[in-house]
Amino acid sequence: MNSSIQQPSWDSQLKQAVQLRQESQLESSLQLLLKLANDFPDEGIVQYQCAWAHDAIGKEISAVPYYVRALSLALTEEDRRGAYLGLGSTYRAIGEYEKSKALLEEAINHFPDAREFKVFYALTLYNLGQHEESTSILLRQLVETTQNADITPYNRALLFYADHLNEVWTNEE
Repeated sequence: MNSSIQQPSWDSQLKQAVQLRQESQLESSLQLLLKLANDFPDEGIVQYQCAWAHDAIGKEISAVPYYVRALSLALTEEDRRGAYLGLGSTYRAIGEYEKSKALLEEAINHFPDAREFKVFYALTLYNLGQHEESTSILLRQLVETTQNADITPYNRALLFYADHLNEVWTNEE
């Protein structure tokens, strides 16, 4: 009796498609992934990789249904994180700002320590005209992640200003 785990029938083709993308053979990767996505519509990783291939080639609108499908299926936490970011960023890139905002809020709730969602959320808020909240989020991310010696001495001030962006001090009492 063979106790080794059998790989899915699509696994080697998926690896090949990812390798093609990594080698900048984007159209070949996309074509292979389109076939896989059609043949295996219930495999989350296949749908996610197909979405990613569309994004990589600049076909953001075409990527959306693959991201949506992938997120409705089983994915590893790492792949779910990537699919959330891909779809949230894609919605923003195609001007679907409210969809981007809602999806990125969902992602932030699911992955509260994942900073990338907060940064892309701030970009979306900017596009929605919510400049103060956008800048505040970006300032917090900067302060919480940078080790730059030219910025860190100002961390306390930057965090204060993150909550007081529109205040003006006009008197010295």
